[in-house]
Amino acid sequence: MRLIVGISGASGAIIAVDLLRKLKQLDTVETHLIITEGAALTFRHETDFDLYDIKKLADVVYDVNEIDASIASGSFLTDGMVIVPCSMKTVAGIASGYAENLLLRAADVCIKENRKLVVVPREIPFSRIHLRNLKEIADNGVVVLPPMLTFYNVPSTIQQQIDHIVGKILMQFKLPSSLPEWNNH
Repeated sequence: MRLIVGISGASGAIIAVDLLRKLKQLDTVETHLIITEGAALTFRHETDFDLYDIKKLADVVYDVNEIDASIASGSFLTDGMVIVPCSMKTVAGIASGYAENLLLRAADVCIKENRKLVVVPREIPFSRIHLRNLKEIADNGVVVLPPMLTFYNVPSTIQQQIDHIVGKILMQFKLPSSLPEWNNH
């Protein structure tokens, strides 16, 4: 499986790191990573991670301005893309088809080629404009997966909340996750 992971400049960069770590453990997944300039800033503000170490978690890393990269073409076969976290700027770019950088172009390619695209939007509260843009992309087949807190799994740590969100992302691509199957019997 070939999966593109995009990280944009929204709060929640730690979720992307956790996803990359879990994908790295799967021998069957080849990851292609794009980190926006805004994401690089977010990493500095929210984490102690060095971007070099984060990039080592991916198989292939692209510069966000490398618009001629292989993942910018529909002839480069992938199984889809996840953007985590996904800023409202990125959502607006996807909704309007404004592919000004590689992250947006790769998302655009996934939509036009009918490949799975999952966005993990980070903003609260959502404005009417945000909701309009999220509805627009959802109407075009994009999976909108907000990183919502859950309590039915009785989490006691932030890491358990992150694990749950990452598990939900992995399930979208039919990849193994640590989420237990719901069974009320």
